[in-house]
Amino acid sequence: MLNTSYWRLVKLFIIAGVLTFVVTILLNKKAQPKTDLSTPSPLSQELYQVISPETYKYLLNHVSVCKERSPFLVLMVPVAPADGLSRDAIRKTWGRPGLISNVDILTLFYVGLPKEGQSSHIQQDLEKESKEHADIIQMDFLDSYHNLTIKSMMIMDWLATHCQGASYAMKVDSDVFVNVFYLVNKLLVGGGPLRHKYITGSVISDGRPRRDRKSKWHLSEDIYPEDTFPPYVSGAGYVFSIDLANRISWASRFVRPIPLEDVYVGLCLRVLGVRPVYSRTLLPPRNLFEINRLDYETCTYATRVIVTGFKPDELLDIWGDFQKSHLTC
Repeated sequence: MLNTSYWRLVKLFIIAGVLTFVVTILLNKKAQPKTDLSTPSPLSQELYQVISPETYKYLLNHVSVCKERSPFLVLMVPVAPADGLSRDAIRKTWGRPGLISNVDILTLFYVGLPKEGQSSHIQQDLEKESKEHADIIQMDFLDSYHNLTIKSMMIMDWLATHCQGASYAMKVDSDVFVNVFYLVNKLLVGGGPLRHKYITGSVISDGRPRRDRKSKWHLSEDIYPEDTFPPYVSGAGYVFSIDLANRISWASRFVRPIPLEDVYVGLCLRVLGVRPVYSRTLLPPRNLFEINRLDYETCTYATRVIVTGFKPDELLDIWGDFQKSHLTC
């Protein structure tokens, strides 16, 4: 009787393994685009100037942070100039230096120009903050929602120019909880040798342009004539191998700027023939890059890379408990 139960259990494990394998193949096939490796025509000079690093200049920069070190991971956080509370919260939580022993992680904040009417005192505060922490990079484009694509491309250019010795980088929004422990130990270090041409996050494979002029994400057919987007990773947070920073910067010479930064990165990846990888588990089904807000529970957060939708005080409230308790899950 015991022997029969044992073999039934073995068969169940085998069936579960086969089902997991089949589902993984089917999901990956669905997520992977048909790749057109033919390079499109270069942008006109007028269009490329919008996205070109040569168009803008640095007001605050810290090129020395990568000169004598090769970070394993660079966390690049686009943030509004006036949002000092978010920067301080991140410095005290998941962006704190020395968070993981023996793993070199660098956190930098990327900003543009303050809006008109705020510029004088906010710029002075930024300069003071930059001197104190040496972690703010600023260029002279207006910091706005519609300029997030410019900001993302400037992040890629900065990494390609000043931090080529890093292994991985993560672009992550300032209102996001990041489980750096899971990211480093499970997804990156635990994922095997260093990857190349690799980008992962929450992959959106069925995106379509919004044609409604009232929509925040409106795209006219003149700007984007296609009916669908190629697969792209949600801009809330995504991780990529450092070699992709230079490749994406190069691909931007061929992709017309649109005001949807995560879709734009996806368009650059299509030019490169690079497929974004969906970070998830199947048993149980779980998106590791959670783009929705989840109620805080230590073990729920311990099995995610990101969770979105945090105010600075909320991040500070949960971090102490999470850092102390996540290893017990």
